[in-house]
Amino acid sequence: MDSLITASARSLASGDVLGALKHVALRGDPPALALRGIAMARLGDFPKARELLRRAARGFGSHEELARARCVVAEAEVALAMRDFAGPPRVLATALAVLETHGDYGNALQARLIAARKSLLLGRLEAAAAELSRLDMRALTPALAAVAQLATAELATRSLRPAAARAALAHARAAAARSGVPELLAEVMEANAALQRPVARRHGGGEMSLDEVAALLASDTLVLDACRRGLGSGAIWRPLARRPVLFALARALVEAWPGDAGRELLIEQAFNTRRPDETHRARLRVEIGRLRALFKGLASIEATPLGFTIRPLAGRAVAVLEPPIDGEQASLLALLSDGAAWSTSALALALDASQRTVQRALAELEAAGQVRAIGNARTRRWLAPPLAGFTTILLLPAALPLE
Repeated sequence: MDSLITASARSLASGDVLGALKHVALRGDPPALALRGIAMARLGDFPKARELLRRAARGFGSHEELARARCVVAEAEVALAMRDFAGPPRVLATALAVLETHGDYGNALQARLIAARKSLLLGRLEAAAAELSRLDMRALTPALAAVAQLATAELATRSLRPAAARAALAHARAAAARSGVPELLAEVMEANAALQRPVARRHGGGEMSLDEVAALLASDTLVLDACRRGLGSGAIWRPLARRPVLFALARALVEAWPGDAGRELLIEQAFNTRRPDETHRARLRVEIGRLRALFKGLASIEATPLGFTIRPLAGRAVAVLEPPIDGEQASLLALLSDGAAWSTSALALALDASQRTVQRALAELEAAGQVRAIGNARTRRWLAPPLAGFTTILLLPAALPLE
């Protein structure tokens, strides 16, 4: 590398982004383009950063595969910040293999960390755990170690392991302090604060912290979890996220316990009608039969003159976890509340839904003033203000395996 490239790289490493740009602003050779791309990413101009990094990767010759691989990793970091997950995973995997072959273990660890953070954003917790387990924390720089520990803390939080999350945040705080990067320290402090905020409400009770929710779910209590749409007791978990009728019936029955829920109420909750006829009553009997199979081993469902009631087995107590925000778009709002601008395709991937479904939901939220769009056509991104006063961990996709 020539002296200007070296000076620019040193300026970037020290945090002097504008100084780094001054050295290479007028140059179009691949190393200069790569440094300009990294600098623009630091300044928050992600589309320009991606364009520069792609031009740099194309500019490196066939004998410079290591430099190309580094550009791929840098572009993947930019795509992560843009919440753009359209690129095939094999591109980053190929770059990772090249980096490890050439002994560039620092950038290889960065590539693994990007893959883990992407999996976390998409709710693929098992894939994220696998990537994080391959990281050698001792080989990471303080800044990368802080990011890795933040990712570990998020994984533990979304897996409802608050003690492990606090331990990871303690390591993240120490690594961030060693790195001297103020943004990392601020991110660690925000993660610590989020861990203290309420994550849910108990029906008929007050707000609940993550520790209280984890303790409740680990107990023998029969819990109807309206945050993640499921039913569980201890190690037993019955998903209902894709069975909205059964979920509505189960919620009505559990909320009515120890009393019974009337047939008209159940029909209204499950089928969204206040004028039931014989077809609705017949369908209710069918769905109650399916619900009995779902409750097997946890509770029985008995008919009463008014409607139906549940009878928990083994003397179990019953509880309902209610989300801090309710509604069909709760998970969508939880994703958007992280402050980043999401593409529709990324939201669809994270929610495991079609883009058309996500577009309709975003249109409704935009009409209600809860989200806003920036850009047009393919560059359109969606933003929402942060949700103050509570944490949305239980509303994010795959907080626990649902299927």
